Amino acid sequence: MSIKLINIGFGNIVSANRIISIVSPESAPIKRIIQDARDRGVLIDATYGRRTRAVIVMDSDHVILSAVQPETVAARLNDRDEIMDEG
Repeated sequence: MSIKLINIGFGNIVSANRIISIVSPESAPIKRIIQDARDRGVLIDATYGRRTRAVIVMDSDHVILSAVQPETVAARLNDRDEIMDEG
């Protein structure tokens, strides 16, 4: 099985195979997930100080914040040109 990597903005790459969900950070339940991840030390902020537009939940229980829209990340997941194969 090859590892598929996806760009989530500013050159940050995550394993596409380990993504559980990509959601908007606007709702109160998602804000609680972010705060809980911060408290547990499993929050990864990949926004480079910009506004959080997507919250990526990984199967490792990590939560990643991205400045890229959820729709853009999802499109990159489905777009073969954006996914890099590591053999």
